[in-house]
Amino acid sequence: MLELKDIHKIYNPGTVNEMCLFDGFNLKVEKGGFAAVVGSNGSGKTSMLNIICGSIRPEAGQVLMGGKNITKEKEYKRNAKIGRVYQNPSMGTCPSMTILENMSLADNKGKLYGLGRGTDKSRIGYYREQLRQLNLGLEDRMDAKVGALSGGQRQAMALLMSTMTPIEFLILDEHTAALDPKTAEMIMELTDRIVREKELTTIMVTHNLRYAIEYGNRLLMMHQGEVILDKKGEEKKGMCVEDVLALFNEISIECGN
Repeated sequence: MLELKDIHKIYNPGTVNEMCLFDGFNLKVEKGGFAAVVGSNGSGKTSMLNIICGSIRPEAGQVLMGGKNITKEKEYKRNAKIGRVYQNPSMGTCPSMTILENMSLADNKGKLYGLGRGTDKSRIGYYREQLRQLNLGLEDRMDAKVGALSGGQRQAMALLMSTMTPIEFLILDEHTAALDPKTAEMIMELTDRIVREKELTTIMVTHNLRYAIEYGNRLLMMHQGEVILDKKGEEKKGMCVEDVLALFNEISIECGN
C-alpha cells in the first residue's frame, strides 16, 4: 500500500512568489491498485509523484509504503522499491551507452558495484528474452547506442528497465505524452501487461483522458492541490471521456479560462 498522509508543500516560502500547493493532502492507493491521475497544469500531479519518489520533501506530513514511514528516506533508497518512467524518453535510459549496457545497469539497480566488469555475460540471454517481448527487434541490436533509437523504442526500454528488478511500486509521469499515437498505444498495452503480470501498485499521471478511462481500476482528478474526483471499480468502468471532459470544462470556467 502507498499512502500520503496530511502532506503540506509550500513553494518559494518567505518570498513574494510563495505558493501553498498541498495543505493537508491525503491519498491512499491499495496494494495492487492502478490509479490513473488527470488534472490541469499546476494541479499538483507531478509534485505528488516527486514527493512519493523523494525528489522533493514536504514541509509536513508522511509518506508511507507498506505501512513504513519513508518521509525522510533518500530518493536512491526508495528506488529499490520504486520504478519510475518519465515523459521524456531520454530520462529513463543512458543514450551514450549500448542497449546491453543499459540493460545491465537496470539489472543491477540497488546492488553494490565493485571493480568487476559492468556486464555479466551470463545474463545476456536473459536481456534478449526481456527485449524480445517488446516486438521491436532490439534483442538483435544489443551493441547499438540507445541514443540512436527512436523515442518510442527508448520509452519501451525505459519501461522495461524500470521494472526489471523486484519493485513494488510503478510511477508513470505522462510516459506517453512525447510519443506519436501508434507508439503511445503500444506503450500503454505494454504498461498494462507489465502491471498485471508483476502485480505492481501503480500511479499513472496522464493528459490522455481515454487512457485514464480505459486503464487501471481507479480514476483521480486533481485541482489546486486537491483530489476533486475519485472513482473506483464499477464506478470508474461506468465513466466515459465526455464525463471527465465536462468536469474539466467546468473547472476551466470557474477559473476564468
